Amino acid sequence: MRHKNRVLAYILVSVGAVVGGLMFAAGGFAIRDNSDSSPGTGAWSDTTPPAPPTTSESTQVPPPTTAPPTFPQSGEGTFRRATGSAKRVGTGKLLRYRVEVERGLEQQPGEFAKWVDRILADQRGWTAGGQWAFQRPAAGSVDFVVRLASPDTVDKICGQYGLDTGGEVSCRGGENVVINVKRWVLATPAYTGNVDMYRHLVVNHEVGHFLGHSHVTCPGKGRPAPVMQQQIYGMGGCVPNGWPFPNGRRK
Repeated sequence: MRHKNRVLAYILVSVGAVVGGLMFAAGGFAIRDNSDSSPGTGAWSDTTPPAPPTTSESTQVPPPTTAPPTFPQSGEGTFRRATGSAKRVGTGKLLRYRVEVERGLEQQPGEFAKWVDRILADQRGWTAGGQWAFQRPAAGSVDFVVRLASPDTVDKICGQYGLDTGGEVSCRGGENVVINVKRWVLATPAYTGNVDMYRHLVVNHEVGHFLGHSHVTCPGKGRPAPVMQQQIYGMGGCVPNGWPFPNGRRK
């Protein structure tokens, strides 16, 4: 009888150990796998792999977004002058210029000056006709000033010459060639995706006024828009163009 009791107790203990192990496994613990106890083998395994995502949104990464350029409606009303100089370009009458950026804008005078220098020196620019030459001196008197300004300051400067820019466009008044920073960073609908070309246009257009050129209209459907066309108000069938001589220097 005592022998039978000992056997029964052994059986109960063994069963209890197995059940206990299963309960630990069900509770999320690791269970020992004795099927292969060779050195270097994985003796422990994870209980349950991570559940797969239940919605497609959880696996999708939202596309990156690019914030549109920003600019202040009003600056400080005073200007910083670009330092340095640019060599003479062109073979015609020399016109000297200065470059300035209104305080309160994020654009730096030196960077804006590089744009203006490159545009005026380009062989598709106003020097191509052989009538004009440009130079930005390090100091001294100048013939005109190219200014980058906030919409409110553009309105104020241009208004002194009887011009209504409405916070939207640029102008030339007296010695001032005033570029509206709103247009500088946003361009116009015809130049969507090509702000660089619009920058060529606006500098050449306003400098063109200083040189004595008036507005013109589109010469024909599909042709390059003249640089003195008011392209902001529509292309009239022409295609965008930012240069006075888009085919290059005249021979």
